[in-house]
Amino acid sequence: MASEFTLDHAALYPYLLDNSLRDDDLLRALREETAQDEMARMQIAPEQGQLMALLVKLTQAKHIIEIGTFTGYSSICMARALPEDGEIICCDMSESWTAIAKKYWHQAKLEHKIKLHLAPAQETLEDLLQQGREGQFQIVFLDADKSNYDTYYELGLKLLACNGLMIIDNVLWSGRVADPSVNDKDTQALRKLNQKLLGDERIDLSMIPMADGITLARKR
Repeated sequence: MASEFTLDHAALYPYLLDNSLRDDDLLRALREETAQDEMARMQIAPEQGQLMALLVKLTQAKHIIEIGTFTGYSSICMARALPEDGEIICCDMSESWTAIAKKYWHQAKLEHKIKLHLAPAQETLEDLLQQGREGQFQIVFLDADKSNYDTYYELGLKLLACNGLMIIDNVLWSGRVADPSVNDKDTQALRKLNQKLLGDERIDLSMIPMADGITLARKR
């Protein structure tokens, strides 16, 4: 068995989408609207959203925290996979981006599952801990400002239940984490967290080279 990658992932990407992505008009419309924003690269890839929905079902999640909501694509994917009495607590700071999210949450008839907190994510996570919600969430999705990833990771780990899953986005950072010539604040923060997770005995770990890199961390 080969120990190195032998596939041309860029060349195979259209085939992957054609043969695995179960898309729909609402998600396509949201991607198209988001694509008009100069920060459209912040939206997760469609195949990543489908994977996250599958993970919600596999973990039988009922309570989810999303740190970084943007225009709502990932929250829709996960909320659809939740039971009717499930909840996603969405943390974001942008009224304009989340206004788009709200529009599509409404169209998808998911508003009853989604609670948006427009505030610094650290404050929201600390408030949840103060409310006694430690260990009550089955999934935490981390996709926000990279310089604070470690803070969000530690708080999110407290909020996760045993066997809960943390999904961390952008861990490969367009390859910059592996480029020693790149040393900006965000890249260094991601490198530091990646190294920390490798040795963190509190979790089981897998880094997946999908989209911009996704780490799955199961709380032991």
